[in-house]
Amino acid sequence: QVQLVESGGGLVQAGGSLRLSCVASGRTFSSYFMGWFRQAPGMEREFVAAISWNGRSTYYTDSVKGRFTISRDNSKNTAYLQMNSLRPEDTAVYYCAAGSNWRPQASENYNYWGQGTQVTVSS
Repeated sequence: QVQLVESGGGLVQAGGSLRLSCVASGRTFSSYFMGWFRQAPGMEREFVAAISWNGRSTYYTDSVKGRFTISRDNSKNTAYLQMNSLRPEDTAVYYCAAGSNWRPQASENYNYWGQGTQVTVSS
């Protein structure tokens, strides 16, 4: 079992930055690839970014490329999402997830999910 806890969300003005953290319990964190998803009100959950177990491969949805950076520190059982140049359309609840089948865009490939952290970007 892996439990994931997100933090770092909040209210920020457009153009600002936030860094989300996802701390995992358990000793097998480094066995999983990690992903970030988001869900805006009335919208389906969408893929944002993913990182392989060793951090060597990353993948982003087009709308965040060049603005968001995913990273991980296996020694701290933590994944991060650095979000820069935030836009109002980035407003959503952000979820981290851990998966074992490296097909990062599809939510069904993730085994564990956090509870989410709210990110609100004002214009």
